[in-house]
Amino acid sequence: MREMDLRRIDMNLLVALNALLEERNVTRAAGRLGMSQPAASRALGRLRTLFSDPLLVDGPGGYLLSTRAEELRPALRRTLAGIGELLEARPFDPATATGSMRLLTTDLHAAVLAPHLLSRLAKEAPAIDLEILPPGPTIMEMLGSEAADAVVGVIEDAPAGILRRKLFDDRYVTLMRTGHPASGRKLTLENYLALDHIVINITGTGPAPVDELLAAMGRSRRVRVRVPNFFSAMEIAACSDLVMTLPESLARTAVGSARFVMLPPPVDPGPIVLSLLWHARHQDAPRHVWMRGLIVAAAQLSAAFEVQQTLELDGEGQNAR
Repeated sequence: MREMDLRRIDMNLLVALNALLEERNVTRAAGRLGMSQPAASRALGRLRTLFSDPLLVDGPGGYLLSTRAEELRPALRRTLAGIGELLEARPFDPATATGSMRLLTTDLHAAVLAPHLLSRLAKEAPAIDLEILPPGPTIMEMLGSEAADAVVGVIEDAPAGILRRKLFDDRYVTLMRTGHPASGRKLTLENYLALDHIVINITGTGPAPVDELLAAMGRSRRVRVRVPNFFSAMEIAACSDLVMTLPESLARTAVGSARFVMLPPPVDPGPIVLSLLWHARHQDAPRHVWMRGLIVAAAQLSAAFEVQQTLELDGEGQNAR
């Protein structure tokens, strides 16, 4: 866009556009922006003229985003983030900072990390909210488009521009309901393969590491159920004789409820590295440096608790033998 065109545009309209597209409701956007509903409606009218597009269209139960509005969202987020960093003359102060900390991770990793993060936020940054985003096939794109501040997960390959820090090593365990017929004995390969299994496939693509290892051995297991998240898998396992093999850091949150027991599986795909990932553009941004510090501290607390759980699991494994 030419410089002359930019001079004619009220940049506050971009802030209004972001609120309108996120809220998909003029009244809620007005409240978020601290303006009246008529003023927000006028801003929407000006935006429609500016972009020659309705942006918000009527749909079942409220507004829907137009195709053009969906296309605008990633660039709009980047633009507003860039303007914010440009205008932030004073050092970042968590005590007065506002906004959200957007962490993309699995449901159970969220259950492990969120309590520690919320405790620190309450003490250090009471006006910053925690937003947990679900993983999917576009994880790296979400980091690049500013949709997420950081990712916590088991991710082996990251493209250029994405930085990584190891949080802790994990290992696979097999989880089954308390009282399961197989819970009182060692899991040999044969009785493991005789069981029915649940597989959690978060991204919806690719085989599980356990199945890759079994295939290399010329063996396979019966996968009765595939689900996209851990909590649904646990509820299924709690009410059936299906078992699941998953990282211990996730399984231990379930074992704490006394509904489940953990056993060492007869196949070991090797250590699992839980990592923190972020975009290189935020490497030295004070807000992001502080956020990453909170995540690392939460993971360290989680890892310390995992050591105790590992000792307990090793004891169970000995008893099962």
